[in-house]
Amino acid sequence: MSHRGVMVFVPAPQLTVTLERQNDRAELHVHPGGQGVWQARMITLLGAQVTLCAAVGGEVGRVLEPLLKFNGVTLKTIKRDWGTGWYVHDRRSGEREELAEDPGQPLSRHEMDELYSLALAEGLRAGIAVLSGPAHPSVVPAEVYRRLATDLGANGCKVIVDLSGAHLTAALEAGPYVVKVSHEELVRDGMVTDDSAGSLTRALHRLHEDGAAMALVSRAHEGALALIEDRMYEVDMPRMVAAESRGAGDSMTAGVAAVLAQGGTLCDAVRTGAAAGALNVTRHGLGTGRFDAVQVLTERVKLTPVDTKVPV
Repeated sequence: MSHRGVMVFVPAPQLTVTLERQNDRAELHVHPGGQGVWQARMITLLGAQVTLCAAVGGEVGRVLEPLLKFNGVTLKTIKRDWGTGWYVHDRRSGEREELAEDPGQPLSRHEMDELYSLALAEGLRAGIAVLSGPAHPSVVPAEVYRRLATDLGANGCKVIVDLSGAHLTAALEAGPYVVKVSHEELVRDGMVTDDSAGSLTRALHRLHEDGAAMALVSRAHEGALALIEDRMYEVDMPRMVAAESRGAGDSMTAGVAAVLAQGGTLCDAVRTGAAAGALNVTRHGLGTGRFDAVQVLTERVKLTPVDTKVPV
């Protein structure tokens, strides 16, 4: 079944300010950011239409909102009195230095109610929904993700979650269609004791048992692992020299969503997601790339079935 597009839930987008050095001169870059924003940008580059649902407000929000209206996105916002997040990073030395940041203030009850209704309606209209997390867990309660994933899924929407910690645990109760996590998040949250293939494989099976129809874990410089229709696969990804390692996992999620929105299979979705993630690390801009480059890299991604009988 082909869907009309993808709703990306971005409860707390950020204004990003980055200092770069180009030809011995300082450059200032101002962009919209946050996990869901980067995912939405990549989804549009891969040919799917996106409705981005977000809350913005205050002085930072007034600057940020016009930047969110990038090509291929239908922007739907609810207004906040204040509290939109931001960060300032300095990359002039070649390394990323965090100068100052604010993940944003927690959404009020009224703001959350309005954003929830908006995301629910647009998710059901799209047929595919990506639920992304805030910069800090305090901005949006985990319970919101459980309710939203449940209401969307129960009414025919395929829900993709890219979350961690309590937010992931809550969303799993809804039985989402796809769960994507990184191995760093699994280790940080105590879901695995190490990042070995065996530990990660067991974690994917637990995610499936806890409600995920399909589970996918990214492994930074190693190929991803995917549990698709009860079968485990190693994802052999193209190796690239990294200009910016951040954002590869978000691009992977975006690739999965874009293919599913256009009627593709789960295996095709994982291949495209892996290619999008591999391409993203070659660029300084997060969630950016070229469609033709992703297509070429997708042809080089292999899914290899592996023995899932790992010791408990």
